[in-house]
Amino acid sequence: METDSLLSGSFNRAYGCESGSGSEGAPGSRRVSYSVAGGSSSVGGYRGDDEDLCIQQAVVFIEDAVQYRSINHKVDAKSLRFYRWYYSTACQWVLGVTIALVLLLAFVERPSSLSISSDPRQHSARWEPPCGLTETIELICLLVFSFDLAAKGYLIGWDEFRKNKWLISYTVVISISIIDWVLSLSMVCDERLRVRRLFRPFFLLQNSSLMKKTLKCIRRTLPEIASVILLLALHLCLFTMIGMLLFAKTEDPKKNGEWELYFRDMPTALSSLLVLLTTANNPDVMIPAYTLNRAYSIFFIAFSVIGTYCLMNLLTAIIYNQFRGYLLMSVQTSIIRRRLGIRAAFQVLASHGEQQAEDHVRVESVLEVMNRVNMKSYYKAAITAEAQHCIDVGFMDLEQFGKIFDELDKDRIKEHPPPPQYNSPVLQRVQQIFSHYYFTILGNAVALANVMCICTVLVLNSEKTTAERDNFIMEVINLCFILFYLFEMCMKIFAFGWKGYLSYKNNIFDGFLTVLLLILQICITYKLAQSHRDPSSHDVFSLWEMIRLINMLIVFRFLRIIPDIKLMALVASTLLDLVKNLRAFAGILVVVYYMFAVVGIWLFEGVIKPTPQTSVFSDATNSSMGCGTFEQLEYWPNNFDDFVASIILLYDVMIVNNWQVFLDVYSRYTTTWSVIYFVCWWITSSVMWVNLFVALILENFVYKWDRSHSCSVTDVERIRYETSVQLIFKSQIQEPTEEELLCQLRKHPHLELNG
Repeated sequence: METDSLLSGSFNRAYGCESGSGSEGAPGSRRVSYSVAGGSSSVGGYRGDDEDLCIQQAVVFIEDAVQYRSINHKVDAKSLRFYRWYYSTACQWVLGVTIALVLLLAFVERPSSLSISSDPRQHSARWEPPCGLTETIELICLLVFSFDLAAKGYLIGWDEFRKNKWLISYTVVISISIIDWVLSLSMVCDERLRVRRLFRPFFLLQNSSLMKKTLKCIRRTLPEIASVILLLALHLCLFTMIGMLLFAKTEDPKKNGEWELYFRDMPTALSSLLVLLTTANNPDVMIPAYTLNRAYSIFFIAFSVIGTYCLMNLLTAIIYNQFRGYLLMSVQTSIIRRRLGIRAAFQVLASHGEQQAEDHVRVESVLEVMNRVNMKSYYKAAITAEAQHCIDVGFMDLEQFGKIFDELDKDRIKEHPPPPQYNSPVLQRVQQIFSHYYFTILGNAVALANVMCICTVLVLNSEKTTAERDNFIMEVINLCFILFYLFEMCMKIFAFGWKGYLSYKNNIFDGFLTVLLLILQICITYKLAQSHRDPSSHDVFSLWEMIRLINMLIVFRFLRIIPDIKLMALVASTLLDLVKNLRAFAGILVVVYYMFAVVGIWLFEGVIKPTPQTSVFSDATNSSMGCGTFEQLEYWPNNFDDFVASIILLYDVMIVNNWQVFLDVYSRYTTTWSVIYFVCWWITSSVMWVNLFVALILENFVYKWDRSHSCSVTDVERIRYETSVQLIFKSQIQEPTEEELLCQLRKHPHLELNG
């Protein structure tokens, strides 16, 4: 393989733009060079094509750094063009839509979820897709995934492909899916078990690097979680044996209530105490024994205190501590990737330098790279502005080059546009009044008064039907408040200007609701006028619905107080950041839900069947069943008869309220081994995932609290922070050293570092 040196350079730690004329043979400098297949370049001076190739390499390395991507891909001109096309917005959008489409197939495949109700007593008609429809869509998706796999394999090379476990797994999953797809067609879509449905969430996992890191963190945290779960199991078994000794069957049938209901045998006792661990059956589980002797309550209280309040909270603490540490490690890896991409970009740009400045890069080259690179506009503008500070010197060393890209690690602070300038002293005074914070407080007070008026009218009319209610008072009240809201909106637009007004999210929210309220009020006035002219056209129900919609919008408008109360704004922003930036954790939850729902359909589809005498309107079966059972509680829609119903049932079990009902009914309709499925889901969702989510909320909240603790309400309103997972741990991340970066660069499979 013929290779040519692409670049060379030496490294130093000079500071300031004035150091741009470092000497070539400075003491301690280190000379390194890269070689790449397919390039034709020489050290120190480059022809046009070679210079353009180096610019392309630097652009791609910077884009890798921005997205925390690995730089271990091919760097010849053809591969770089294909690489940028592959990671373009259009291609990634197509891949994302394909992943969503293949996951959504579960909603329409047999058993289809397209019915009004999942209650088996209603016999709702289901729309079943014709054979070949979903299979054709799935084939197209599999072809897209095959192309995606081939593209990734081409970009990183065969040697790297063989080392990548995710890509090997990707190959296996696609192969299994295609084989199962062929078998499905050969059976004319009549097969019950579609193995490929279980592997579909893998396509979502492998497409997200942060999701992979999260999954790796969870896997590494499992030993610590398993130790506490083992302790919980020991605690459960110990109290089960004690309970079976305490509540053994006696000769007196009146004293066997506890034994008969909860401690009849080992599986029943285990499941009873396991449910008690989640407090779902408390105090029902101890009532029969507590009725006989109040001393029996000590057993149940001791079990709950040790298991629920000690061991379960200890599990939360362990998950918080361990997972936080492993997440920090994954974030550290992302930061190393960013620094490595920036370091590689400097090295390829250093090849443009003249011989007397081979440890520097030309500022013109940096600006050319920034002109081509794809990143958010505000980051590009900030980095370009920093680079232009050295335009007079003409060169930039490694230290300066790294510092200009520190802008990527900074929070984005979005300042509001300046208010309009008025020449008239009267207008200036009016602008000052209506832009003051007290005017916002007045608006909040009016909104509170509006909500209180609505509450008063609702209480007075709670016993009246819609036809009996006098809506005139409500209409007058709403009209007065709507006029104030309209006045407030106009004055704020006058004070801040259109751009300034729209730069506040709460103003957009208020303005939209105000305009909508005004339109609805005009419609109500018009409808009343029509009804007075033509009494037969008076539609009380539609009029009341319109008034109710107005009142609901007014109640929503009262949410405007959230940004003006510091602690409430902090909590709300924490929740918003969780929604925006912690999508990887939600993605893994989707994967877990999906897989358990598919397995649940395989195991329990159609096993719960109501008797012919049972109907939605009949209570005969309910009266014959015991209190608190599946049948008596009419939990019929909660089943595994289709995908949506399975998701809802799994959610009900995750909440653990009355989840013993599902343990009981599926044990009766199938076998007692069905409990294992629900216990596994409880451990995965409620024990592990909920605790992980609590840990992440704590991390995010503490981070934002530390940042906002010294800010006033006005400051919180003035600026808006965009938080990422990397920024949460920014203060605890250790920057990689120059030697570590060089070591990583030497391992690049397609660039050879000599020196």
